[in-house]
Amino acid sequence: MVEYDHKLFVVIVNYRTADLVIDCMHSLMQPEGVPERTRIVVVDGASGDGSAQKLETAIVENKWQDRIDLLPLETNGGFSYGNNRGIDHLKERYGSAEYVHLLNPDTVARAGSIGTLVAFMDEHPSAGIAGSRLEDPDGTPQACAFRFPTAVAQFEGEFRFGLVSKLLDRWRVVLDTPTEAVRVDWVSGASFLIRSTLLEKIGQLDEEYFLYHEEVDFCLRAAREGWECWHVPQSRVIHLVGQSTGVTERDVAPRRLPAYWFESRRRYFTKNHGRTYTAIADSCWLAGNLLGRVKSVVKREHYPHPPHLLRDFVHHATSKAKQS
Repeated sequence: MVEYDHKLFVVIVNYRTADLVIDCMHSLMQPEGVPERTRIVVVDGASGDGSAQKLETAIVENKWQDRIDLLPLETNGGFSYGNNRGIDHLKERYGSAEYVHLLNPDTVARAGSIGTLVAFMDEHPSAGIAGSRLEDPDGTPQACAFRFPTAVAQFEGEFRFGLVSKLLDRWRVVLDTPTEAVRVDWVSGASFLIRSTLLEKIGQLDEEYFLYHEEVDFCLRAAREGWECWHVPQSRVIHLVGQSTGVTERDVAPRRLPAYWFESRRRYFTKNHGRTYTAIADSCWLAGNLLGRVKSVVKREHYPHPPHLLRDFVHHATSKAKQS
């Protein structure tokens, strides 16, 4: 039996969302916020907007220094980079922990939610990863349990047409909201618990991803080594969707997707499935997108996608293909 210095390490990566992180820290510092023997680090990815100073002041004023560290970085290397630096910091300063929890800055942990996730992992030694139920402040569930992306799923996700979607349901990436703990392919990185022995086996997050698809990649690497991934809806975490990036923010007009979204998607497919399969996946996405546009015109529906999506997709797909 391995003896660990701590039960849990928690890493929160901030980029210009200091107020959200302070709310998140408050939720973790409540009596049922985190298990005993937990250390937390807030990593600031070179925000340049005074975030680091604001976070340091909040930690001192609330007397959280004995539980929370602040790690200001000199560069914004993205989600994987920031989380890996946070994990490194905790290991170097505090030794070992049985689990590592990656938590988004735009989350608020409901009472007992983190402890519930840890307890689940304690009871399921074959589980290497577990994710919380993510929800709106009013309790409305969000998509947080998924299948791995495939070429077929790329087509269905863009077309989304009744009978076709029903026929392709077994490939649909987003799963229906589970009510009980269920084994899935991958879970959202917004509340992402990892067993330390898994990290030792497969390594940390791939820093070639700036943002998006890094948790999918990590879960696939884990699955290929025989580890299980579980969605645990009894662990409930409020997720203020899109507040940290603005990309998926609700109740506002869709925004143009940043270049790193396309780059991350392409890296996931080429790294894990090769260039030929990536070309097939791209073709399926394009076919689904074009048919979806035709469907919207015929049915006189509003086309809900981000602006310039098709043009941007083609640009990034062709430019990367040429570089290859």
